[in-house]
Amino acid sequence: MSEKAKEHQWYLPEKSREQLRELFKELVHPVNLHLFTLKGTNDLFNEFLSRFVDDLAFLEPRIKVHRHTVGDDASRSHKVTYSPTVLVEPERYHIRFVGAPMGEEGRSFLEALLLTSKRASGLSDESKSVLETLEEEREVKVFVSPTCPYCPAQAVNAFRAAVERPDKVRAWCVEIGQMHELADRYGVGSVPQTNFNEKLNILGLEPELRFVGELVLLKDMQAMLEAPRHKPGETVEVDCLILGAGPAGLTAGIYAGRAGLKTIILEKATIGGQVALTPVVENYPGFANIPGITLMEVMAAQARQYCEIIQEEPVSLSATKDAIEARTASLAVKAKALLITTGATWKKLDAPGEAEYFGHGVNYCATCDGYLYKGRTVLVVGGGNTALTDALYLKNLGVDVSIVHRRGEFRAERYLSDTVGREKIPTYMNSVVEAILGDVKVNAVALRDTVTGGTKKVKTDGVFVAIGETPNSEPAARLGCRLTEEGNIVVDSRMRTNVPRVYAAGDVTGGVRQIITAVGQGGTAALSIFEDLAASEHS
Repeated sequence: MSEKAKEHQWYLPEKSREQLRELFKELVHPVNLHLFTLKGTNDLFNEFLSRFVDDLAFLEPRIKVHRHTVGDDASRSHKVTYSPTVLVEPERYHIRFVGAPMGEEGRSFLEALLLTSKRASGLSDESKSVLETLEEEREVKVFVSPTCPYCPAQAVNAFRAAVERPDKVRAWCVEIGQMHELADRYGVGSVPQTNFNEKLNILGLEPELRFVGELVLLKDMQAMLEAPRHKPGETVEVDCLILGAGPAGLTAGIYAGRAGLKTIILEKATIGGQVALTPVVENYPGFANIPGITLMEVMAAQARQYCEIIQEEPVSLSATKDAIEARTASLAVKAKALLITTGATWKKLDAPGEAEYFGHGVNYCATCDGYLYKGRTVLVVGGGNTALTDALYLKNLGVDVSIVHRRGEFRAERYLSDTVGREKIPTYMNSVVEAILGDVKVNAVALRDTVTGGTKKVKTDGVFVAIGETPNSEPAARLGCRLTEEGNIVVDSRMRTNVPRVYAAGDVTGGVRQIITAVGQGGTAALSIFEDLAASEHS
């Protein structure tokens, strides 16, 4: 190491520097980083980014740092107006980070260095062929937060497109915690959110090909990429029909298919269910930690080897002693057995404004969307373990958080209640939400005191609802399946309901609502269906 490097005041720890030295062995061509800052605006983030890129330049001579001030000739030339901003190899490409990459998006920043240095996008041949058809310019803004594990991959989708078509594609990665004004302008209420040319907004992480298709066509590609296998109105006969493509349904599809049962899974919403919305799963055997959406993509890919997954819901459903019949908007299904794995959904307050402001101040996942409210004020509604855990998590992020609970004491475990007290998190006990108020976004909540009956208006930037879950057991109720008082489907140890040929598994049955539980029940249900159908054929 040179004497100059030894004297350098390192910002990155030694372990990180060792990892980066190894990573930078992959660099091919020099990479120019143009850093734009403005004193008095986001000074903390300006300093972080300045020291970060300095460290990179000391570690790797092929990384060159050029400094500018927002408002100078260079910033006007590149149309840079936000501090801090860093452009990656702007001599060849249009890739910019608006805000300092301090968390998860640091991974996408390093990926941008590699892509521009190699001067190769790494896109699949199929994606490249789609992108070749692009004739008009595109500007893509990916809004991210430091705690979002899905965000880096979505930003890299944009960077790959910008490297492949530098003549047409400009890619931004915008850190919402530092760039509130931009986030507000684009109505960002959850991340990752991607804006294409001011015309198309997409939520969530997308497969590469879908992303490229939307970039070119400026249309949501989900339906276009999932071409149906069946003709409209066709009747399909199967052994097993599964409702729901969460962990239980996907596992059952694998087991049923491997047992030789022809199987179709119908899913009305997101494949993977609530797990797909979970940023990081840390208690699934075999994975120390894994993004929920990644785990579900792995499960879904395996399930598709053994059964068909159709993203439609039944508009009619019936069960007789001879068959199960379901009809969707495009086809009819006749099955010998039905497995209900429709999961559960977050309970709603059913207060005025809750649905209206969902994604615009009303949230149900503190881990996913909490960072958006750093430095802002929020209310967590609930008194159980989830509510108090969410409140403590938000406070740790730097959110000004208070708790609203309808009773005089919490239902959560004692250690959580004690921690909330030690952290001096304000509470509104014996209070319920009468209405959620706002204009474009939430700006206040009307609370009613359950003891006095009095009401008051509390200003807030957001509301996190954490009051439990409701089982999605409507299909079972329609078929006459027995339910508990809470609405969970009653099953025996083999996942059978009281209705012949109808089974249930996963969160919709209540109990311990964990991925591993759903997976075990899904496998059990599929094997029960196989055994029961085999027995009926030989009886």
